[in-house]
Amino acid sequence: MLRSYISLLALIITSSLVAQEERDYYQITKVNIPEDIKLEVGGMDFMDDGALAVTTRRGEVWIIDNPADENPDYRLFARGLHEPLGLTIHDGAIYVAQRGEVTKLGDRDGDGTADVYETVFDMPLTGNYHEYHYGPMFLPDGSFVTTRNVGWEGRGVSNSPFRGWMMRYLPGEGRQIPYAAGMRSPAGFGTNAEGDIFVAENQGDWIGSGRITHLEQGDFAGHPASLAWAGEEGSTIELKEDQLNDEFQTMYRAKQELGNVKLPAVWFPHGILGISTAAIITDRTGGAFGPFTDQMLVSDQGQSKIMRVAMEKVEGEYQGVVFPFRKGFSSGLLRLEFGPNNTLYAGQTARGWAATGGEEFALERLAWTGKTPFEMYSVRATESGFDIEFTKAVAPASVSPERFSFQNFTYIYHHNYGSPVVDIQENSVVSAELQPDGKTVRVTLNELRPGYIYEIKLGAIKGFSGESLLHDFGYYTLNAIPGGGQGSGTAGEITAEAGSEKRPTDMPDDWNGKFDQEILLESALGMKYKQQVLNTTAGARIKFTFQNPDDMEHNFVLTSGKMGDRVGEAALDLGLSGAAKDYIPNIDEVLVHTELVAPETEDTIYFTAPTRPGVYEYVCTVPGHYKVMRGVLIVKAEPSR
Repeated sequence: MLRSYISLLALIITSSLVAQEERDYYQITKVNIPEDIKLEVGGMDFMDDGALAVTTRRGEVWIIDNPADENPDYRLFARGLHEPLGLTIHDGAIYVAQRGEVTKLGDRDGDGTADVYETVFDMPLTGNYHEYHYGPMFLPDGSFVTTRNVGWEGRGVSNSPFRGWMMRYLPGEGRQIPYAAGMRSPAGFGTNAEGDIFVAENQGDWIGSGRITHLEQGDFAGHPASLAWAGEEGSTIELKEDQLNDEFQTMYRAKQELGNVKLPAVWFPHGILGISTAAIITDRTGGAFGPFTDQMLVSDQGQSKIMRVAMEKVEGEYQGVVFPFRKGFSSGLLRLEFGPNNTLYAGQTARGWAATGGEEFALERLAWTGKTPFEMYSVRATESGFDIEFTKAVAPASVSPERFSFQNFTYIYHHNYGSPVVDIQENSVVSAELQPDGKTVRVTLNELRPGYIYEIKLGAIKGFSGESLLHDFGYYTLNAIPGGGQGSGTAGEITAEAGSEKRPTDMPDDWNGKFDQEILLESALGMKYKQQVLNTTAGARIKFTFQNPDDMEHNFVLTSGKMGDRVGEAALDLGLSGAAKDYIPNIDEVLVHTELVAPETEDTIYFTAPTRPGVYEYVCTVPGHYKVMRGVLIVKAEPSR
């Protein structure tokens, strides 16, 4: 008996010491793709017979029979489409969102190939590459919605009707209705368990970071370019584009003054929980996919991973928390769909939109192993703090105030591209009390500030059986305090941090107005440098300019040798302060760098080349970029004289 007890105790202790990994609970499996098919997934949906219909950015629609088999069958159903970025099955028919229209595909003669391409709705285009179109998503009444990107001309522009809008279409009546405005790049949208619509948004001008927003008829989600069409028939939005300016500083203040500014339900801190928010899907499997039924899963294209969102309604509006969920996919996750067997399928693409997964495209399955991780399940706001619920019972001895760390911050609401984290404030934890259910801890803070995002980090919180948390942090967006509280905190001056000393923007005086070499480096589409090999001589005085014609931010960081990975990983570790520091870690391996260069701008620095000949890597340290956006500066010995 004693021996059995000791063995059990040893097992508990051992299990608590073994680090948990995401793959222990959710396993990724590749769906095999024939070598001659470029399955750059733009949209996908399951058909009634269990086959998976996939549209690609190259304009094809493939039907994949038996996608769970080791070698599924692929058959080409349609081709010649204009970069479709959405596909939906409705009443047995395939609908796709091409750049300029929603198209219904039909197979009239039953030969397995589309012979009817019916235009359901069309829209004008200007030819701007950034005018993407997503959807459709059908609603219970038979209507459907799609979203339209704004164009890009160094800033988001709406040069054709209703760019930056979600539009609702009534096929039976042959008309469209402007549904909501204020979007920049709404690459994904879906409904929650209650059927309410949420849209994902990507960082850019007026968009400080990735986020998801609840949209209702007549909402304005923040990007002003779309308001050029607010006066058109059917629109119920009365805001004007010139009413939006940088003086508001935050979206929360803009809402207070203008009224109809819809705050994001959940912000996703850039570089920490994604860099290009994409698909939204709700777990409606009733527990067949794990313990997170009715919560949302949100994919990220740039960081090849999925986040998990739990929301609540406070004062009539949604707000909530986002956690890490599963990383390690092969390419950029653009689309998610649950299959008939409650496995989550991830459709991926990275051409032109590089992703950390490394592959140009992929189709993978994510399956629950049947094991429940010890995780924060949800976070709910209270009048004085937060209730944190866990997936399993908590060890009472591990609950104490010092085990909980909170700080809050916000983003600048301005016309510039993205925003650093600003107005960071630490929160004192007054108390942490385990509730009678054994799984919820009520945390009381010294104060709350509505309109801010709260970083929640947990120390050595343990499950009742001794297990550690799989993920020990999350971010709660506090738009309102329950009970209508105004909060005791006050907003500080919204300013970014000063730059690094290793960005020499002035020519040194002892150069006497002359330099030995001028180097121009440019970005290229797909998170790359156009010039991946640069040459110089030891000790050369260099005028260096980095130009960024891309539509996302990049920087240039010269390392002290083959140190690209070391510097990139250190940049990731900057966490919330990363953007404010231009993602430049304060380590010796960084020799010189530019600022974080906004799209279609440039930065010039002056520096002396290393005196020791060799190969010096340079990388972009924006999170998710350094693995693919890199090059080498080859320093040769100075020629003898």
